Amino acid sequence: MLDIRELHLTFHDHGVDNEVLHGINLHMDAGERLGLVGESGSGKSVTALAVAGLLRRSQVTLTGEILFEGRDLLRLPRGEMRKIQGREIGMIFQEPMTSLNPLMKVGHQIEEVLRIHTDKSPAEMKALALEVMEKVGLPDPPATYEKYPHQLSGGQRQRAMIAAAFIIDPKLLLADEPTTALDVTVQAQIIELLKRINLGRGIGILFISHDLNVVRKLCTRVAVMHGGRIVETGPTEEVFHHPQDDYTKRLIAAIPTREKRKRTHG
Repeated sequence: MLDIRELHLTFHDHGVDNEVLHGINLHMDAGERLGLVGESGSGKSVTALAVAGLLRRSQVTLTGEILFEGRDLLRLPRGEMRKIQGREIGMIFQEPMTSLNPLMKVGHQIEEVLRIHTDKSPAEMKALALEVMEKVGLPDPPATYEKYPHQLSGGQRQRAMIAAAFIIDPKLLLADEPTTALDVTVQAQIIELLKRINLGRGIGILFISHDLNVVRKLCTRVAVMHGGRIVETGPTEEVFHHPQDDYTKRLIAAIPTREKRKRTHG
């Protein structure tokens, strides 16, 4: 479904060029749950934004290929790319408050992609929005539909954003650190929700995180990024138990475990 080949990305900022991706190669099958892990600044989010077509073409130079079902997204006209954005590739961001419009009711924002990509009537869109709101576990969908983002908890806002991303059944969900700002209990619920969406609807998930424990709970395969390069890929458990790259070994060694916490806190 997704095939990234020799992707180089350079930012242009006031005459200064900064290459942040150095020949990324990444393959993802339809319906797969792939984790992209690495520390802040490793290039994970930029890779996702490049796939989603959300980088300003005037500010970056991209070379290589991003093949999505055989189409090279880097060479598609803007109009063609807009048809894919939201419709075939959905995106969930880390902080819903920066992505949700504070002046717009939650229900209307969940319907947004339907307004852009379908000719459904307002009644049909509302019925579909209420249905997905229930599926993502939002309380009392008719009441929540009428609320504004600030009236929801952090976990509820994240659920609303997930509902908006998958209401139209995209083929690929790009989830950029979607559980980082949530407490452990809500984090676990969101992971289960994403897994359910993947298994129930066959939607592929590229899950971006610096938290290997979270990736381990959700993803069947993992790719490790460091310094704008992918240094290791493989089945999740294999990478966890038999890491090959030195950076991956350090990442895994740094994961807090119950035993480590006991020793730290006595």
